[in-house]
Amino acid sequence: MITNNLLLKLKDRNDENIAKTRDILLSMQGKIAFLHDLKVKVDIRHGTSSYDILLITEFASMEDFDAYLIHPLHIEVSKYIVGVLENGAAVCYES
Repeated sequence: MITNNLLLKLKDRNDENIAKTRDILLSMQGKIAFLHDLKVKVDIRHGTSSYDILLITEFASMEDFDAYLIHPLHIEVSKYIVGVLENGAAVCYES
């Protein structure tokens, strides 16, 4: 199993923008066959060093993860994220 964690800090950190971004990320759920699990968590501290959203995705293999990266729906969601993102960080690992 491959797990990818993506931390997102948004340019505009208001609750409405965070909720919209969360919903857009969740829109991939159940629509990409090789995406086994998708979770979106929202930060409750709102500190200056905090990230706003944690995206957790799971795949059976690196090949499935690579296929996810080029899936049309993921590309569409990524374009939105690039437009609202101030900073991000990722950790991908075998689980």
